Amino acid sequence: MSADAVLADRWRSLLSRYSRIAHDLDRELQAAHGLTVSDYEALDRLLSEPDRKVRVQDLVDDMHLSQSALSRAVARLEKCGLAHRDMCDTDRRGVFVTPTETGRVVHAEARKTYLAVLSQHLA
Repeated sequence: MSADAVLADRWRSLLSRYSRIAHDLDRELQAAHGLTVSDYEALDRLLSEPDRKVRVQDLVDDMHLSQSALSRAVARLEKCGLAHRDMCDTDRRGVFVTPTETGRVVHAEARKTYLAVLSQHLA
């Protein structure tokens, strides 16, 4: 097998493994907590910030989602009472997202599920 074929094979293997893990995360998070992987990842990033207040644009830069996909995830979090949005006082285009207390509780429970799935696949 050529070096190019080996490289392409390794890439396909990585994609397959990622897809299986992402599928299991999505299924388990949805079933147990009503969250998609994107919802969980957005909430997780919000809660990892020291001041728990993040500009949407900064989340876009940090995540694998497009601006519109992230906006939909944030809208779902807000609709479920897990986060809320505030306009930036100094930049009318800027929007901040902050987790709610309910969001913190749901995240703590969902994190157990998230880590269990990751442990099952990666430990």
